[in-house]
Amino acid sequence: MTIEGVHLLEHLQTPALMVSRGQVRFANSAAKALLGAHIVGQDVRIAIREPRAVAAILSENGGSARIKGLSTGGSMWEVDCKVAGPNEKIVSLYDLSERVSVAKAHADFVANASHELRTPLANVIGYCETLMNPKAGNDEALRGRFLGTIRHEAQRMQALISDLMSLSRIEAVKHEAPLDSIDMVALAHEVAGEFRGTAEVAVHANGAEAVIAGDRGQLSQVLRNLIDNSRKYAKADGAVEVSVEAASTGWVLVTVRDEGEGIPPEHLPRVTERFYRADTSRSRAAGGTGLGLSIVKHIVERHRGRFDIESRPGLGTTASLMLPLRGE
Repeated sequence: MTIEGVHLLEHLQTPALMVSRGQVRFANSAAKALLGAHIVGQDVRIAIREPRAVAAILSENGGSARIKGLSTGGSMWEVDCKVAGPNEKIVSLYDLSERVSVAKAHADFVANASHELRTPLANVIGYCETLMNPKAGNDEALRGRFLGTIRHEAQRMQALISDLMSLSRIEAVKHEAPLDSIDMVALAHEVAGEFRGTAEVAVHANGAEAVIAGDRGQLSQVLRNLIDNSRKYAKADGAVEVSVEAASTGWVLVTVRDEGEGIPPEHLPRVTERFYRADTSRSRAAGGTGLGLSIVKHIVERHRGRFDIESRPGLGTTASLMLPLRGE
């Protein structure tokens, strides 16, 4: 291989090797970072210990193969080998991990959404078929009870579809920075005022101006979801506290705290995943879709902020978001 060819490979961000007669003659910086600098001079069967990749590299006409675990345990890579000259081959390594991960996430999302819709839909169909039976349909008490269940399941599907559409809209604009001026203290008071009932919602602020660049509708949804969650899981007659604090560091800290049962620590890393529920039966009974915290996380990320949840069983839960103050 010419000096110009080696120079070109060195400047590629993609890991690349030059293999001659089954030996690694050259590896660019990206390949050394991935496989180790010691691979130069090694037999390719030792440098890349994967039979399918080695077979493609040693093939007379080159070839390609997908292999797992080249960088980390769950990674997926494509090894592509091209003939560059007599006894010389160029091997390029492409990281497909993110693409495979996204495809899997989409497949899992469709499967989970289908499952979440299938259960209430099956209930609706089952109760309707029962009511079509003259004997059951003419029983006024039974009919009223069944219609109440049908309404509940239909509302559950409606809430799920609404949240799915919210996620879709959020993802469609996730790369667009929101520009409206939003006073987080005023917004917190406004959203808290929407809630009436057993759990009081109190709003506290430190008096400093807390204006950020944001999307009013989305931030209202964040506060609404967090307050609603806290009210569902707060103790009977327990208060929900919303705090808004603007700091000199250029951030606004918004917290929503309850004194409920809390979340077991093993569930905390996953509570923002779509459809994940720490308490499945209770969440569904309370009308939860399993998407609320995922929506919160996506909206906060769009606003270039950070979202975190702290909880201790028996002592309640605090959801926190940090949002950058609007610049002058």
